[in-house]
Amino acid sequence: MSQPNFWDNPEESEKIISKKNSLKKIVDSINEIKNKVSSNLEMLNILKEESNDDMLELIAFEAVDISDTLEELNLNLLLNGPYDSLGAIMEIHAGAGGTEACDWADMLLRMYTRFCEKSGFKYEIVDKQILDEAGFKSATILIKGEYAYGKLKSEKGVHRLIRISPFDSNARRHTSFASVDVEPIFDNTDVDIQIKDSDIRVDIYRSSGNGGQGVNTTDSAVRITHLATGIVVTCQNERSQIQNRETAMNVLKSKLYKLELEKREQELKGIQGELSDINFGSQIRTYTMHPYSLVKDHRTNIETSNVSKVLDGDINEFIDAYLKQKAG
Repeated sequence: MSQPNFWDNPEESEKIISKKNSLKKIVDSINEIKNKVSSNLEMLNILKEESNDDMLELIAFEAVDISDTLEELNLNLLLNGPYDSLGAIMEIHAGAGGTEACDWADMLLRMYTRFCEKSGFKYEIVDKQILDEAGFKSATILIKGEYAYGKLKSEKGVHRLIRISPFDSNARRHTSFASVDVEPIFDNTDVDIQIKDSDIRVDIYRSSGNGGQGVNTTDSAVRITHLATGIVVTCQNERSQIQNRETAMNVLKSKLYKLELEKREQELKGIQGELSDINFGSQIRTYTMHPYSLVKDHRTNIETSNVSKVLDGDINEFIDAYLKQKAG
């Protein structure tokens, strides 16, 4: 960074600064722990000579804080995959269950956006196929932040909800499904992705919405189909057709980049995995709201009875358990 030509390439400079800040955060955390441990040892030596309840209480409090910081650092060590530090493209699709499933997909979207807010990640909903009655059929979210993909890759799979349906006049219990797919937002500078106009079909249509004054009355939504691979990307969150097209093209490039890497590196098989059918027997996690409250992850067997807390974005317990299981 001290080199006179450091800012000649602003994009590359930003990457270096981001990497430096990430490493500095780790070093600062370790130094903070060392200083606290050293300070506590000094206070313990004083307590040998003279009893002090306030000092003892302070040591106990800081011991918990040190333990929490160490746990966080240990978990960061598990985020060591080649793409874990990247942002994420998350897609949520309603499955079996009709209106119930579409509402469940909307609940999952809220859960993940709340998680992003608590984690300091920035997110952008670039496409959302809203239904008239409730919820949506599918949605795409771009999530940016350090280790966004590394943490959210654990959410890939089918999620099942069991509850008394608010849409059933007889108040019967319903089971709904929704699938979540997570991919990294690749840095496209490593592989040059060239997309010709003849390679794609671009469809322009009117954005869907909830109506009212905020409804978009222009044909600004963009759907891009890559003819060779069949990949379809849509974006309708911006009022400008140009902005929607640019965002959709970036997502398409990231998806094509992943395909290119899959051809070159077999290691990327672990990123895509296999998407199961969105119905019974394929779920990775079940959220039960009736006749009892329980969220259970079927891969790690981690469970909690506080369903509302989980649906409010508190999913770190499940993410941590998944990372530890993968690390053996």
